Amino acid sequence: SSLYLQSCNSRRFCRGSNRIACFAAMARGSSLLVLLAYAVAAFLWLAPTFVGAPRGAAPTLDAHVAAATFTGLAPLALEQPAGAYDSVVAMLQSWLVGGTVLTVIFAAAIIAAAANPLTKRRQEVQNMMKK
Repeated sequence: SSLYLQSCNSRRFCRGSNRIACFAAMARGSSLLVLLAYAVAAFLWLAPTFVGAPRGAAPTLDAHVAAATFTGLAPLALEQPAGAYDSVVAMLQSWLVGGTVLTVIFAAAIIAAAANPLTKRRQEVQNMMKK
């Protein structure tokens, strides 16, 4: 096989029917590389990817973390699950109440913006500069 491989590398003998023998010899020569590549891939595929904690090491529970977690989740225990509306009228009433509250909030923001003394003073100065 090494004779065929050497003759194939010189390219003088790779003509005509001898070409098939050259390709076969080159394939036999590279089969070792393919086998090595498969071995490396299998090693990487089968290698352990997770390393667990050492046995005997008990997890420590910090009291501060437990208290903070309990305090943060406590409101969820008090909440009742959301239920469906009893009727379409109840749903529309809730939308009207919500819309009214939002309207009052926006109106208060607009009034506060219009009643801002800095804005009024800027407008006065701007009017004085135009005169």
